Amino acid sequence: MSNGTVILDTNIVSYLMKGGSLAEAYAPHVQGRVPAIAFVTVGEMYFGAEYKNWGEKKSRELETALRSFIVVPYDNEIARYYGRLTAERKRSGKPIAANDAWIATCAARHAVPLVTHNPADFEGIASLEVITEGRTGKE
Repeated sequence: MSNGTVILDTNIVSYLMKGGSLAEAYAPHVQGRVPAIAFVTVGEMYFGAEYKNWGEKKSRELETALRSFIVVPYDNEIARYYGRLTAERKRSGKPIAANDAWIATCAARHAVPLVTHNPADFEGIASLEVITEGRTGKE
């Protein structure tokens, strides 16, 4: 991945699709960069569409939006990073949700920043650069 790449957490993809103040807040972190998403984000977006019973038009808009991102796929190195990251978090007493772990792993594995509005989900991951406009929990 190029130095100009950022991986977007699922919440950021959702904000960018919806528009509004959060989309505006995060747009500068994406503009001029190569936006990427983890494979699990694609699944989370499809889940949201299914769960909310999106119609055909909105589902097509999702398909179009997802094509505008590079999708970071699963590979064996990602799986190794995932195992290490989840074990470290569990040992530290701060377990991480599986989907958050996959997203963090994709960013850490490729040494690119993760843009998220939920930075607390990713605290304590030394190999991960987090970009946020959200609360860090340290304020």
